[in-house]
Amino acid sequence: MTNGFELGPIRPPSEASSVLLRITRNCPWNKCAFCPVYKKKKFSFRSIDEIKSDIDLISDISNKIDSIEGYDSGNIKFNDLRFTIPDEFVKKVMFWKTYGMKSLFLQDADSMVMKTPALVEILTYIKEKLPTVECITTYARSKSISRKTYDELALLKNSGLTRIHIGMESGSDEILRILKKGVTAQEHIDAGQKAVKSGLEVSEYFMPGAGGDKLSDENAIETARVINLINPTYIRIRSTVPIPGTPLYEMMMNKEWFPVSEEGKIREIKLFVENLHGITSLLQSDHIMNLIEEVNGEFPADKEKMINILDSFLNMPVDGKESFIVARRTGRVRFLSDFIITPEIISIKKYLKENYESIDDAVSEILRNYI
Repeated sequence: MTNGFELGPIRPPSEASSVLLRITRNCPWNKCAFCPVYKKKKFSFRSIDEIKSDIDLISDISNKIDSIEGYDSGNIKFNDLRFTIPDEFVKKVMFWKTYGMKSLFLQDADSMVMKTPALVEILTYIKEKLPTVECITTYARSKSISRKTYDELALLKNSGLTRIHIGMESGSDEILRILKKGVTAQEHIDAGQKAVKSGLEVSEYFMPGAGGDKLSDENAIETARVINLINPTYIRIRSTVPIPGTPLYEMMMNKEWFPVSEEGKIREIKLFVENLHGITSLLQSDHIMNLIEEVNGEFPADKEKMINILDSFLNMPVDGKESFIVARRTGRVRFLSDFIITPEIISIKKYLKENYESIDDAVSEILRNYI
């Protein structure tokens, strides 16, 4: 056995229990104004031999764990295991096995830049060495998907690739320019439609607040237009939070871009949902950056339910909205449905108002510490 397998820095929240397999390092684009993850890091491909070696190691650890008497009954303790690699890698595989090792995520930021024959070879090897894996997913840029033919995407699907996570962020060309996404709305449409047609599951990400306060309505309406034309499997909400060290944060500090308030983002999400028509996508608000997590549902059946949830916040008096924002952002409550105003929340809100210009200014600092 080697000293361990290589892991990248991030994966989607929905892939929290997935086996992680790094096939590229960092991001080939690495210019997005809002992203702090890969700045000052060079992109590179890992060799197929390196990747296969990691697959072999994960498989070997898994098989050895299975062979130890008492594992299936839960009587085995970590200290009972004897490996010649650092504990962190054994613990990682044990964690994956807790969830059955049924899903696997290809890291890092855009696996679709890899040539199709190499990807097919990797996918085939995964299925051979990790037979419990049923779902293989990856991040991808629309630009990279567009460079592949429909037949290539279909081949990847038939070789085991299940789902592509696409950071669309916005359907507005102006906002995409501000965000330095390096892609147009039409390219998002073309890539998404091609991936859907190939049989792949497509997860498109929308960033409420990405256009700042001046382009809030445009962000909602134009992104809904693009989503309607793609009809992805999933729509995932990722509210915009400018992070120190990113170009978007610098734009905000220089008064070139003005953030949308917490309430404004909810209004933007509502406008977005209202403008979604003729799709069968599943919308999920599965991220800590989102103020209201329970905005989840399938179109068209759950559209009104999701709008009603958003309205239940928007129709609150100002004091109620501020109190929920404080409760949610300080970890006192997770869901809107569980919210009640308590003396503790009143006290925290009073403190924040005394020490910050506004609740939104306080929340901005709190959110920066989440990431």
